[in-house]
Amino acid sequence: MKAESTERSIAERRGFLRTVATAGGLALAGCASAGAAGGAHAESAHEKDKEGDKEAGEAEVTPGEDLMQEHGVLERILLIYDEALRRIDHSESLDVAVIGSAAKIIRRFVEDYHEKQEEQFVFPRLQAAGRETALVAVLLRQHQRGRELTDDALRLAAAGTASKELAQVLAGFQRMYRPHAAREDTVLFPAFRAVVGRAGYLELGEQFEDREHEIFGEHGFENTVAEVARLETALGIADLAKFTPT
Repeated sequence: MKAESTERSIAERRGFLRTVATAGGLALAGCASAGAAGGAHAESAHEKDKEGDKEAGEAEVTPGEDLMQEHGVLERILLIYDEALRRIDHSESLDVAVIGSAAKIIRRFVEDYHEKQEEQFVFPRLQAAGRETALVAVLLRQHQRGRELTDDALRLAAAGTASKELAQVLAGFQRMYRPHAAREDTVLFPAFRAVVGRAGYLELGEQFEDREHEIFGEHGFENTVAEVARLETALGIADLAKFTPT
């Protein structure tokens, strides 16, 4: 009986040890799985953090957005021309040098840079694709006519007189360029994006940015906007609230 009891006791201990070993193995396996899952989760979280950091950085400016921002500079100069026309029409005092400075920005930033970008990168692609060719022809003609009007504005402003001839030149320029820019923003640029595709569109955005930095420096656009703002201040039209109807 004693021997039988001893054998039964040994068998029970062996069963107990097998149970403990099995449970321990399962626990270790669970820990390993949890560790792997935790590592994968941590790696995934890290990747998301990296993506978040990238998204939190400065977004790239697309070619269309770049060109439209430059149209904003043009429109603000047209507002300067508006004020000059109002003062000439009402025989009010006008510092013609301010208009000469505005015309120089038109020449340097709009005609010699912005329009050259369009003529080199935008118009040829649309013409090659057979898209908006009639519109492109009109825009090219208006670019040329705009340069002629700017020549006249610079000449007349240099004379230092707020003449009726200067008023006619400014009026002709703004009458042409407001619909010109609006048609580019709403018709030409969307057609251009469709023609070049997403990859080509993004690549051109980088080329536009490189060209701007090459010509005007790293903060060329911002400096140009600041220059326009100083002219607005000189004419007393810098306060946007003043444009709100009473």
